[in-house]
Parts: sequence; structure tokens; C-alpha cells
Amino acid sequence: MIDVHCHLQQKDYDNDRDEVINDLKKNLKAVITSCAHPKNFDLTMKLIEKYKGFVFGAFSIHPIYVKEFPSEEREKYFNLLRENRDKIVAIGETGLDYYWIKEDEWKEEQRKLFVEMINLSKELNKPLVIHARESYEDCIYILEKEGAEKVDLHMFGGRKLLDRVIKNGWYISMNAILLRSKNHKKIIRDTPLDRIMLETDSPWLNPNGGRNTPLTIKVVAEKIAEIKKIEFEEVWATCGKNAVKFFNLPINL
Repeated sequence: MIDVHCHLQQKDYDNDRDEVINDLKKNLKAVITSCAHPKNFDLTMKLIEKYKGFVFGAFSIHPIYVKEFPSEEREKYFNLLRENRDKIVAIGETGLDYYWIKEDEWKEEQRKLFVEMINLSKELNKPLVIHARESYEDCIYILEKEGAEKVDLHMFGGRKLLDRVIKNGWYISMNAILLRSKNHKKIIRDTPLDRIMLETDSPWLNPNGGRNTPLTIKVVAEKIAEIKKIEFEEVWATCGKNAVKFFNLPINL
């Protein structure tokens, strides 16, 4: 009943954003929209204010944008997040992306940015939402090295590292990739239900093609129930409770 990872700021919603959100309010308890680029900060804040108690915000500099933000620009943004800490429910999505960033020097800069984001999450006492693409080993290593405790691995695909994720007490949020990826199905199969949350990564990853919306979490929950051979209602309720607990959301289920 809670989409913990979508992107309502994206231009895909520019023509009907309010209509989409009002429709979501009829079907879901809350959504967490991820502001992955500082240019979307103002719009994200407006959505949080306009739909207070329903739209919540996670904020970061996505690793694929590392080339745009030298250290002094990053610090300016971090200060903005510090000033608005009471309106933020998480730092993310942050992490490492070696698919789009190939150069060694920029991979190293990504790692520096990642550590900075982890430190900011500790300072603000906010959980982390992690993006890892072709970088699972490095992501897990850095999170462990830096002592990150409250971690959600968004759309996690590093099955060989799952034991470490579970041992560390971290969470996994999953979207409709689950409908087509054997690897992600096995990850969900082997992850305890009390460590799983629902997401869509909207506007992307619509299982039927076209623009996605947070309503797709129902399809994801149905697939999790099928994989785990349990009732849909158990998945729906437990994943919602997990989200409220993890993000410390001020809502009643």
C-alpha cells in the first residue's frame, strides 16, 4: 500500500501530475518520491507540501550525475538538505553505477560521493536508499565499511551478496522487474518478508509498456505472494508495515 521508490518529478508526469497523485490517493496509503537531481528539489518540496501526509521525499545526487557536481557544488546541496531535514524521510537514491559511468577516475569520484551521502544520512539520522548497477560488491563493501545501518537496496540484483544484506539487517525494495527476471525472483524467494518493501521506480518499468505509476505495486505484491506461496493480503500488509517502520512515516495503516 506504499510505493517506497518512484519519481513523480519526472517530465512524464508534467501534463497530469496532480490527476495522477489524486488517483493514487484513492488506492494507496503513501508514496515516496526520489529526488535524484538537485534541479528537482523545488518541485519535490512543492509536492510534499501540497500532498502532506501522502507524498514523502527522499533526496540525493544520483551517482550517474557525479560529473555535474564538483565537491563545492555538492556541499551547497548538502546544506540545503540540512536546512530541510524535517521534510526529508531518506537520503537516496545514492550508490554506484558502473553501467553508465565507465571511466576509472569517475568511478572513484562516485565512491567519494557515496561516502559523503552515507555521512550525511548519519548526520541527519535518515535511512539510505541505494542504487547499485554493476557495482554490487563495491556498494556492499562501502556500506559495511562506513557502518551504514538503515539501508534499503532499491531493485537489488546482487544475489550472491544476499546473505550479507540479510545479516546486516538491511531491506530490499522490489518493482516489476520481478515479473521477468529469474535472478530477482530468487532474491525475493530468499529474502524474509519482513525485509521487503514495494516500489515501482515509476515512470519506468511498466510491465505493460508505456508510463508506469505507483499503482503497479499491487502487481509486484501479487508476484511476491506467488513466489513465496503466501496470501496477497499478507504481502500487502507486511510490506506496508515495513515501509512505515523503515522510513518512520507518520501514517496509520
